[in-house]
Amino acid sequence: MSIPQAPMPLCQSAFSQLLIIDAQERLAAAMPPDDLTTSVANMNRLITVARILELPIISTEQYPKGLGKTLEQIRENLPSTAGPTEKTSFSCCTASGFERALTSQPERKQVVLVGMEAHICIVQTASGLQRWGYQVFVAADAICSRQPAHRDNALERMRHSGIHVTNTESVTFEWVGDSSHAKFREVSQLFK
Repeated sequence: MSIPQAPMPLCQSAFSQLLIIDAQERLAAAMPPDDLTTSVANMNRLITVARILELPIISTEQYPKGLGKTLEQIRENLPSTAGPTEKTSFSCCTASGFERALTSQPERKQVVLVGMEAHICIVQTASGLQRWGYQVFVAADAICSRQPAHRDNALERMRHSGIHVTNTESVTFEWVGDSSHAKFREVSQLFK
């Protein structure tokens, strides 16, 4: 007799928020160029979709004095309400002020993570959010690490810990949910 499993959760726009973790200048300079190009493009796609669908967007910066600001090509797409929470802790969950930004809309218990570095700040934040009772989704094509093997290891660890590893296009079309959605055409153009 097989044990019934809970259905796979999908991202729902009414319950989601997007978190951009430490997509900063000096971190970006250390990333493999192709991985950086892909992850930044996908971060921007998700930011654009979140803005179109009016989802909350949160961002963080790890020690900006040393690691610089959020990349300009990301920063220019962020709404003014997504000013970064500065931190020195690796997990966003232990950064002063982060919880207030996250819980400003308590019904939004799904958090989609993107950013840098997968094996440090993203994995530690995913774990912290999970402990706080959030459903955590990581867009694998919108994260990177200096070493691709470290990114792959982080994704494997998160999968085995109940974090939902997904991708930019899946998140987008789960948020939209139906081709009859009023914003479907506008959103789908981002993937052509």
